[in-house]
Amino acid sequence: MSCEALPDFPTNIAIQPLIVVDYELIEQGHEKETNLLWKAATSLGFWYLKNHGLEMIVEQMFDMGEETVSLPTEEKINYEQRSPFGYKMIGFKAEDDVISQFQKIELVNLAKDDVMSWPKQVPSGCAYPPNVYEQMDSTILPFVRRSTRINETILNVFNTKLGLPKGLLNRLHSAEEPSASEARTIKAPKNLPAGKQVFGAHTDSGSLSYLHTRGLGGLQILSPGTDEWRYIKPMTGHTICNIGDALSLLSGGILHSNIHRVLAAPGSQVGYERWSQVYYLRPGESVVLRPLSDKSMLIADAVGGSEKLESNKATKIKAPRTFKSMKV
Repeated sequence: MSCEALPDFPTNIAIQPLIVVDYELIEQGHEKETNLLWKAATSLGFWYLKNHGLEMIVEQMFDMGEETVSLPTEEKINYEQRSPFGYKMIGFKAEDDVISQFQKIELVNLAKDDVMSWPKQVPSGCAYPPNVYEQMDSTILPFVRRSTRINETILNVFNTKLGLPKGLLNRLHSAEEPSASEARTIKAPKNLPAGKQVFGAHTDSGSLSYLHTRGLGGLQILSPGTDEWRYIKPMTGHTICNIGDALSLLSGGILHSNIHRVLAAPGSQVGYERWSQVYYLRPGESVVLRPLSDKSMLIADAVGGSEKLESNKATKIKAPRTFKSMKV
C-alpha cells in the first residue's frame, strides 16, 4: 500500500511540531543547520531528518520485511529464537463489544554485527529466513551502511558541540566493535481498538533511533513539562529521529531522551497495517556508560555532581532481551 493511497493523517488531534533538519546541509557543515540539529536534540530530543538518501532502500527493506512475515507460520516460527535478533511475534488480546481476537505484532530484527560481517559466520549466532540472506547484498547491507554513515555525521556534530576530543563519540559507537545496534522491521495489525497501545511508554535505551514509516501514524511523545501526549505526524521523505538514554547519559543529560509510545493508527488510518522500519544505534559492547565529564567542561558543568547520573557510571548497553514474554 503506497503512502498516496492511505487516508490523510487526522487534523483534529494533538500534534507535536518537530524541527526539520536537512541532512545534506549537515554533511556540508552548514552552521545554521548544525545549530538547528543541536536545538532539537537538546530540547525535545525528536526531529525530522530530510534529504538523507535512504528513501529507495527503505522501501526495499519494507519489501524484505513483508516477504518475511508472509512466510507460512510453520516456516517462520523456526526463526523465533531466544536471541533478541531474528523473527519475533508478540501477541495480545484485542477486546470489543462483540469479539475477543488474537492480534499480533511481528518483527524482523537484524543485528548490525551480522549484516556488517556478511557473508562470514554471523556473530550473534542467530539464523534468519532464506529471503533475508538473499537480500543482504542488494538491500540490507546498503541500508545499514548508509544508516551508519548518517550516524557518524550526526555524532560528529554532537561531539563538536559538547567540546569532546575529536572523534570520541564515533569511537564509542564504532561500526567495527560488536554492539547491539540493529535494523528492525515492524508490522502492526490493522483495526486495533482506538487508543490500543502497541508499545507502552518508554525511552529508547540506545543512542540514536531512526524511524521510517509508510505514512501511517501512531507514535506519540510526552510533551516536556506536561502530562499531554501528542502525535508525531509522519511526513513523506522525512525520517523521525530521537535521542536515546545512552547518548543522554554520555552527554550528562544535555542531549534529551524523551518518553514516547506507539498507539493504534489514528482516525481512518486504523484500517491499514502499520509498517515501520527502524535503525537503532547503540554503543560498543566495551563502552561503560557514564557522563564524559572528564572530557568536556560543558558536560562537567551539566552534571554538577548529580547523583542520578553518577550512579549509572558502570552501566553498559546490552542487546535487548528476547521478546518472548513481552506484553504490549
